[in-house]
Parts: sequence; structure tokens; C-alpha cells
Amino acid sequence: MARLKDREKALALRKQEMSYSQIKKILGVSKSTLSYWLRNYPLSGQRIKRLQRMGARRSEHAIEKFRETMRRKREKRLEQFCKEEKKLIFPLTNRENLLAGLFLYWGEGSKNPFTELAISNTDPSVIKFFITWLIKILKVPKEKLKVQLHLYKDMAIEKGIQFWSKTLNIPFNQFTKPYIKKTSSMRINHKGGFGHGTCKVRVGGAELAEKMHMAIKAIADKYNKMGT
Repeated sequence: MARLKDREKALALRKQEMSYSQIKKILGVSKSTLSYWLRNYPLSGQRIKRLQRMGARRSEHAIEKFRETMRRKREKRLEQFCKEEKKLIFPLTNRENLLAGLFLYWGEGSKNPFTELAISNTDPSVIKFFITWLIKILKVPKEKLKVQLHLYKDMAIEKGIQFWSKTLNIPFNQFTKPYIKKTSSMRINHKGGFGHGTCKVRVGGAELAEKMHMAIKAIADKYNKMGT
């Protein structure tokens, strides 16, 4: 837990535009650890120039400038990869969408009981794909969906509900009472959460659930029979 608190402090200090060296001096954390924690929190170009004007050590200014240059290169490289993969992947056929949903459910979906289909995740894009899969591929009416949120005691509960309702385009009357965890949201954010708790979307229907579970079993059986 001490490590989590140090990370939260580091993020707070970084948001105040402090350099790696300044944060290291306050927290006593190694620069390699800070580099990992703060990899998605670069200093602004204006702040880097200000460090130089303030007489910061040459090495400190150079490190921040180097990290920003490398971050931009990485973002450009990833953006290019993303464009290339989109051209290869899309458009998807209905069969391909069905299989994508089955594989997602195999890994992330609720396995029991066989009376509903449900997925819980912190990533809004995963939940949105699941909803699209239910509606467009399995032909489930959108009004049949139910949403339950797992939030944390240190979160703004109403804002959390509003975020998911707007993101998923699902009205409040399809949300059940949220489950409020007594622990802090710090732990899930430390693991790479999206800061809005966990969202569970489910739809009842034993026949549909059984059919999808058996489709997954058919895939599993196929690979279980194959040699390694």
C-alpha cells in the first residue's frame, strides 16, 4: 500500500509540472520507477523551457527533453501501426463479429449461471463492443440490457453513473443500484484502470446464454482435441 501511495503522490506532483529530479528528491523514489509511473505524463514543452531558464541542471533539462522526444516518436509509431491494422482488419463480416464476441466472452464473460450473458470491465470500449455484439449480432433489444456499476467509496457516485450512462448511451432507468466498495479506487487505478469503476452489462435469457456457452464449448472442444 505504501508503494501505491507513493505512486499517487508522484502523479499529483507531476500534474504540478515537477520534473523527475524534483519528485525524486521529495519521495526518494528511483528515476527508473518514476519513469514507469509517469510514462504517460510528460512535461509540457513550455515547462521544459522554463526549467532551463530557471537554471536547472543541464542533465535534468536534457532528460526531460529526451523523454518528451521519445514519447512523441513512440506515439507517432503507434499511430502508424494503428492505421495499418485498421486497413487489414476492417470491415468485419457478421460471422467475424460473432466470433470476436465469442472469444471476448470466453475470456471475460460471466460463466455461471447459464441464465444470462454478462461482462464486467473497467474499459468502456470493451463494454461498448459487448453491447454492439448483443444488439447487432445476437439481436437483443437494447432496452433489455441492465447495467450495474462497481464503484469506490472515494469516487463521486453520481458522476460515475452519469459517465457510464452517457458513454454507453443507456438511460438511467436501465441501471441497477451500484455496488459501492469500501476500499479506495487507488488500487485499481494503480493497475491501469480507467478511473470510472467497473461496469457490468448483462441480459437475461437462458436459451440465448446456453446457446452462446455451447458455441464457446464447441471452440474449446476443437482445440482440446488438437495436439500441442
